[in-house]
Amino acid sequence: MTAVSEAPSDYDPLYREALTAVPIRNLLLVLLSLVITGCASQATISNKDLSQLEPDKRYAVFNLDENRKPLPRNLKQDVSLSLAFSGGGTRAAALAYGVLLELRDTPIYHPQGPQRLLDEVDMISSVSGGSFTSAYYGLYGERTFDEFEKKFLRHNVGEVLLDRLLSPSRWFSSQDRSEAAVQVYQDRLFEDKTFADLQAAGGPMIIINASDLGRGVRFSFLQDYFDLLCSDLSSFPVAKAVTASSAVPVLFAPVVLKNHDGCRSNAQSYLQSVDTNRLPNQVAQVVSGLKTYSDKQQRQYIHLVDGGITDNLGLMAIYEMVEVAGGIEPFMRVTGGKPARNILIISVNASTYVKHEIELTKEEPSLEDTLNTVTDVQLHRYNAATLDLLRETTQNWSGQLSTEQRPVNTYFVELSFETLTPEQKDYFNRIPTSFNLEDEQVDRLIELGRNLLRQNSDFRRFLDNYAANGDGDPLGPQNAYR
Repeated sequence: MTAVSEAPSDYDPLYREALTAVPIRNLLLVLLSLVITGCASQATISNKDLSQLEPDKRYAVFNLDENRKPLPRNLKQDVSLSLAFSGGGTRAAALAYGVLLELRDTPIYHPQGPQRLLDEVDMISSVSGGSFTSAYYGLYGERTFDEFEKKFLRHNVGEVLLDRLLSPSRWFSSQDRSEAAVQVYQDRLFEDKTFADLQAAGGPMIIINASDLGRGVRFSFLQDYFDLLCSDLSSFPVAKAVTASSAVPVLFAPVVLKNHDGCRSNAQSYLQSVDTNRLPNQVAQVVSGLKTYSDKQQRQYIHLVDGGITDNLGLMAIYEMVEVAGGIEPFMRVTGGKPARNILIISVNASTYVKHEIELTKEEPSLEDTLNTVTDVQLHRYNAATLDLLRETTQNWSGQLSTEQRPVNTYFVELSFETLTPEQKDYFNRIPTSFNLEDEQVDRLIELGRNLLRQNSDFRRFLDNYAANGDGDPLGPQNAYR
């Protein structure tokens, strides 16, 4: 039986809803299915060894510029734009989708003519629910705006998953619950697409993040990480990476990777050479955890679960990559380009504050209420610390990259429910972390994503400064936004 841990409360409602939104007879079937498959199921290993990887199929952060197709109007390279999509089920996916729509409809101006700000996105880092949006956009680009709402946001994926889990054909099958989810996501969204297809699409680099259950560190689906496992990412299914990123412990089994032996990669050598004493404590712990992949005997299989356990905002992947590289200047060098004059990071945070009932009674809280409250506090404290860290770090990047002749401006844009009115906040905080939302909830989340970005003061400052500094349209900042 695979070991699991409790999930933070931001996605814990997904587990509770999956069990409570069905009649009692179905609840018994769910529990029976979990019991039957819990010890008899076996993980399907999909990651091949590194010997089969072709040199031009490296979906790696250090090939960031090479992975992107040249954009027809992206001539001045004045904007570097990264997005981070949080966890939170369909709620997170819809909010992130709204932000993509707003970026699509936001023009920025070059002397050669206007282009969409969306086309300046270099990287999207995502966890859990946000990974559905990022992976779909990475694979299908413009098709996302015609298909994603119907195929995912407005489709009861939770019911499809439950039907698959309850199917009698699975009761005596060795297939685990996450493998059943992979099949659903392939059928509904990602087909049989692999990371080679994601690379060939030529869009932004999509960093899908999961959590290594054995060491408690974030694991990103990049060739840089697969090198540590002597494994080939290019042939790995995108649907399985998204499954790992959203595999809520207990409800889903971990996605298991084989830690292959017999290679010596540059990533392994570099990681072993990193002096953890020069790193911030949190990054040093991550590096120490990743170094353990070299112990092929003790770590033969890597069990991956929901990325929200180690970083529910998707921001730490960006921060840690820069720090491990030695800072923003070395990171820019190894990714193959000089820094853009405007560096913009947008954090799309769909986490909610769930109301707990313990303050309405003097009775002792139940074990469930206690665990939910404790994990909710831990999640939001970690989110707050991460946001503080990124605010400070991005400000430092500006000073480190700027020269007297070429100043570099950095902008960190935070989008969350915290800026809403009490009435609005109450509405969106009551939207569950599930894969089944009402059409009205989806509509309001998409529109909220657009409005939060449009009205954000840091985002408007970026647009105004971009035009006023001569990077954009010479007619002035009033033309920098629709």
